[in-house]
Amino acid sequence: MTLGVLGAGQLGQMLGFAATQLGIDTCFFDPAEAPCAERAGPVIRADYADAAALLKLSQRVDVVSFEFENVPPDALRFLSARGLRVAPNADALQHAQDRGIEKALFDRLGIPVAPYRCVDDLAAAQAAVATLGLPAVIKTRRFGYDGKGQVVIRHANEVPAAWKAIGQQPAIIEAWVPFEREVSCLGVRARDGLTRFYPLTTNTHRNGILRLSVPTANDPLQSLAEQHTRKVMDTLDYVGVMAFEFFIVENQLLANEIAPRVHNSGHWTQDGAKTSQFENHVRAVCDLPLGDTTLLRPVAMINLVGQVPDAAVWATHAGHLTLHDYGKSARRGRKVGHLNVWADDNRALAQRAATVARLISPFEDG
Repeated sequence: MTLGVLGAGQLGQMLGFAATQLGIDTCFFDPAEAPCAERAGPVIRADYADAAALLKLSQRVDVVSFEFENVPPDALRFLSARGLRVAPNADALQHAQDRGIEKALFDRLGIPVAPYRCVDDLAAAQAAVATLGLPAVIKTRRFGYDGKGQVVIRHANEVPAAWKAIGQQPAIIEAWVPFEREVSCLGVRARDGLTRFYPLTTNTHRNGILRLSVPTANDPLQSLAEQHTRKVMDTLDYVGVMAFEFFIVENQLLANEIAPRVHNSGHWTQDGAKTSQFENHVRAVCDLPLGDTTLLRPVAMINLVGQVPDAAVWATHAGHLTLHDYGKSARRGRKVGHLNVWADDNRALAQRAATVARLISPFEDG
């Protein structure tokens, strides 16, 4: 069997590595000149709208998935129309690509969200701020990631500048949420509807970029997060891994957004779960039995941003961490790899993760 993956970044790379372990080949499709996933399989280099190239992909693979949200849904529909299994489906991708459509889905399913308004021009943005109050956050409806495409508004006179900063394009404005934690619920759903979940993961960001993810066994909000995630998956007839990000406010969950793919906050599963998110995504989309999502030990994921430090930096913790190097060139604000760190208990894990984070901080850029 051959799995086709639209996108050939680090998530595609790790999907390819996981597929290989299952005896499945991978073929990627990406317009980039030197995508890092080429270490995991051949790459068809073409634009996502190139019908001839998509047809070539369809002739080489048995099933198709994708590794990031900015793939055009029409590319998935083109492949599906040629008889290929495509998972997740184009409808799921389309919901995740537009924050307005996404929020409307949450509203329809009764999943709580922060107060928000969709806006299409400056006048609507000013009216929304007057209604929602300040502070507020304006976010582009499409193509935002790692803190890009969003601006915090603290005073009414900042609205015109914020509107200009996001490119004067369709957006949503959300009331500021004084959250206690940001968490993600990672689930995997098979084609027959069977769904499994990983432990709820607490995420820490800086400058809009995820820095640290720590799963928690028996989190009191685990069951509720699973209920919300299952509702979305079932409604979208979803197949594969999905990450659902929430804010915790006064011990309640407020939906932030979904990611219809394997997710940065689930990288810890490579060294801390019986089955990684990457293997389970491949299993789901290729119609193989889902793997066990049980947490094996206290573990944390630390992103490497800007450059990968020499291994000597954390040599004293050898045997308690794994480096996952994406093979990408150093660049400010770029995720170039991650470390998975583990320990025998939660206290020791917190100490080790904090120590490693301090050791790599001089190498961070972004």
